[in-house]
Amino acid sequence: MVTILALAAAALYGTADFLGGVASRRASVFTVLALTVPAGAVVMVVVALLGGILGAGVLGTPASVGDWSAAAWAVGSGVCGAFGLVAFYAGFATAPISVVAPVAALVSAVLPVGVGIVQGERPGDGVIAGGLVCLIAIVLVSAQPAAQGTPQGGEKGEESHGDGRMVASGRLLALGYGVAAGAGFGLFFIFLKNAGQSGVLWPVAISRSAGTVVAFGIVLVTRARLWPRRGAGVAGIALVSGAIDAAANVCYVLATRAGLFGLAVVITSLYPGVTVLLARLLLGERMRWLQRAGLLLAAVGVVLVTA
Repeated sequence: MVTILALAAAALYGTADFLGGVASRRASVFTVLALTVPAGAVVMVVVALLGGILGAGVLGTPASVGDWSAAAWAVGSGVCGAFGLVAFYAGFATAPISVVAPVAALVSAVLPVGVGIVQGERPGDGVIAGGLVCLIAIVLVSAQPAAQGTPQGGEKGEESHGDGRMVASGRLLALGYGVAAGAGFGLFFIFLKNAGQSGVLWPVAISRSAGTVVAFGIVLVTRARLWPRRGAGVAGIALVSGAIDAAANVCYVLATRAGLFGLAVVITSLYPGVTVLLARLLLGERMRWLQRAGLLLAAVGVVLVTA
């Protein structure tokens, strides 16, 4: 069950990221962020209220809000997730994507796995082998070509010491952004898992609400627009992305409740593969051989884990 729920979370996270990326091509990243995060918060608050009225059992009831420990974990997850996104997008804007994305993906998976091991989780040999294969797959699927003709990527044929220092500096900066983003995402996974011990719907709703405060704060600081210039089309894509991302949060929390935390995180972290596939199928973007190999390894890893 943990594998199915984690795969569902990965599929939903990957779809949400794809839609968010499409919207970000037509509007400011921060504008998109200020639409996606609140959209998820509104959806989750409504669903949580309905769950409380209908009686949602394991999904949580309004009484779950009274658990201040769970609420604190939920707030922390929302804040960490939002700042992880900021570091991720900032890294994409100023440093080589080919370094930022894989580093962020690896750190966001390894950090929670390490916490799970410290807390006493002892997976079997098959799960360990499958998990390691999935970690490699995450890095390969997340790999992107470095930008050409920039201080980060470097001009072809330039071999001066100055250019070498610029390239090295750019990659060091990318490493920093990748680690910061991965730490934010990893802490998000850890905190949301802890918040989900008392339920699912309300912890996710609180997490998304906390993220909304951070998103609006970023918009105020950067003076970004709250509504994209291109109107309802872009806004609609961003809002749907936020709603799907919230659903992914629910599947992820359910996965952590169904089995090993580390296993749930590793499988969920395969979401970049879904984003890459959607970009290939819907936008006609070419896949690099590394990404194809990553998708193949991801399938092998899932098979090993479930076996």
